[in-house]
Amino acid sequence: MKTSHCKLIRKQQLRLLEYFVLEVTARSAADILGIQPNTAMLFYKKIRPVISPHVELRAHEVFDGAVELDESYFGGARKGKRGRGAAGKVVVFGIPKRGGKAFTKVVSDTRAITLMPLTTRKVAPDSVVYTDCYRSYNALDVSDFHHHRINHSALFATGKNHINGIENFWNQAKRVLRII
Repeated sequence: MKTSHCKLIRKQQLRLLEYFVLEVTARSAADILGIQPNTAMLFYKKIRPVISPHVELRAHEVFDGAVELDESYFGGARKGKRGRGAAGKVVVFGIPKRGGKAFTKVVSDTRAITLMPLTTRKVAPDSVVYTDCYRSYNALDVSDFHHHRINHSALFATGKNHINGIENFWNQAKRVLRII
């Protein structure tokens, strides 16, 4: 990894890289190393563009078997509405294979016309797809997938019918990507 204009010594850079891989927050890594939190955060921001091209190389993989679909909103706390009505947040669509890898993509909106092409490109036909009751997933009922829904208003799981894997993924992603 090439870091230009970095005032940290090489040993601190390597330690910060280790903490980044271990998903330690920038603030915690700064406390451990005895450096300023803003310095650690800036270093983390420099690492992300370096690893991004390597992550995108695997974007052509197709998932089969049991997968979960969900969308999440990133961007910190905003006054006003939460969730789908929150202004100024970034919408991210996620598809994890149960017990395997996950695919995420920043999308402009959560309409079916936006999500269905991603789903058909990333999920093999005849796969079992688990979602919540959001209306954009209605198109899955008439597609080549075996679609199961879980109503979060009533319960969160019924046997194998749940989307707890993607909900856990969002929780971890938001914890790691938190500003400090």
